[in-house]
This record gives sequence, C-alpha cells and structure tokens, in this order.
Amino acid sequence: MTNKPKFERSSRDPQEIKRLFRELKETGDQKIRETLIHEHLYIADILAKKYVNKGIEYDDLYQVASIGLILAIDRFDIDKGFEFSSYATPTIIGEIKKYFRDKGWVIRVPRRIQELSKKVNNARVYLSQNLQKSPTIADIAEYLEIEEEEVLEAIEASRVYSPQSLYSTFEVSNDDREVNLSDLIGEEDKHFEQIEFADFVQRVMKNLNEVEKVILIDRYFEKKTQVSIAKKLNISQMTVSRIEKKVLEKFRKEMNLK
Repeated sequence: MTNKPKFERSSRDPQEIKRLFRELKETGDQKIRETLIHEHLYIADILAKKYVNKGIEYDDLYQVASIGLILAIDRFDIDKGFEFSSYATPTIIGEIKKYFRDKGWVIRVPRRIQELSKKVNNARVYLSQNLQKSPTIADIAEYLEIEEEEVLEAIEASRVYSPQSLYSTFEVSNDDREVNLSDLIGEEDKHFEQIEFADFVQRVMKNLNEVEKVILIDRYFEKKTQVSIAKKLNISQMTVSRIEKKVLEKFRKEMNLK
C-alpha cells in the first residue's frame, strides 16, 4: 500500500500569507510561488482524500489536486478580498472532476471533442429556455459559431461516454462492508461555485462599458425586459438586443480562454 503523505496546515500567520501573495503578484518571484504551494499542499491532500475509493488511486488524485492548487495560486488575486482556501477549493475540485470525466470515456475521445460536447450540451439547455423549444442542429451551430458538422460530431462522440452508476458498490478500507458510490460522493459547498462565478463575472465586466453593464445587470440580475431597459436608457429595443448579444459574446470568449 502506498504511504499517503501527511500535510499540516500552514503555521504562518494569515497576514504573512497575504503579504506573500501580494509580493508574488507584484514581483512574480518563483521562490515565493514555491513557498505558497508548499504552504497550501494540505488543501490538495484533504480534497484528494475526499474523492478516494472511487476507482482512482490517492496518488493520482493528489497529483491532479496539486495541479489544481498551482492553477489557483497562479490565478488568485489578493485584491478581490477572497480567502485563498475559499478560492482554491472549487478550482481544485474542478480539476479532480475533470479528471474523473476524462476517465469516464469508454473510447478515448480527444479533449477538443470532449470540451465541445460539453459546450453543445450547455447550449442545448440555454437555447431550450430561450427559444421555448428544443433547438435544432443549426440553432446550436449558430449560437456556438461553429459548423453544423462539428455539432453532429460532438453529439455522436457523447454517445460513447459512460458515467459510472451511482449504485456501483465499493469495499470500504479497513471495514468488512460495501457501500454505493452515491454514499461516497461528498457534497460540495454551494458557495464555492458562487465565488468562482462572481469572480468570472467581475473579470468580464471590466471589459464592458457603462451601457453594457446596465443591460447585463438589468437583464440577468434584475430580470427586466428589453423593452423596459430600452425606455430606461432612451434607446430602441433593437439596440438593447444588439448590445446584449455583444455582451454574451464577450462572456463566451472569456469562457473559451479559461
């Protein structure tokens, strides 16, 4: 059996950790980066252990979690006001889930097709809500700005994806019993995704002008109609619609860059 490394929480003062993050942001000093990685490996260890007993060894999960930790450190902005652990956790969990997703493809499918399949599924949900009907292949292709053949390729590829049943049983270490996979899956704090989403929205909004920000907030946070927004801004509904599409395009481009 592999000896699992043990990591303890950082003994450094929280203010010292914040100082290191600020210095890393200002200087890009790789030694500081390595120090911060070492100080927070306990987070990767905790989250890797959370997902053991699901068909993948701890060592592999810990490596994936460590990659997620490094990504979080590189992306973390101390000026946002978040605690690093709250920011890092969804990033690390995202990498672990991506790893499980990749392992779930029965026939090895290129990452490009896997990611495209996810975008097609998301587009289906979005368009179904907005069009009030099931979108056609042409609708999806137009929304994602890709060829219809690519949509069909993604749909075809998704048929070889075989997620593991929640009723699959596993033996529990040091225990003479079996449990379902559903019993082993830990719940993710709903606030983690909200933090990441809020950070994503704030990042995109930096590239919006004042009118675009008003339309974004009124349409998707205040749930106002295009007509009411047009009256508020003293512009035509067609202009509101055009600007809204422009804003959504900026969000799509940002999502593709992540």
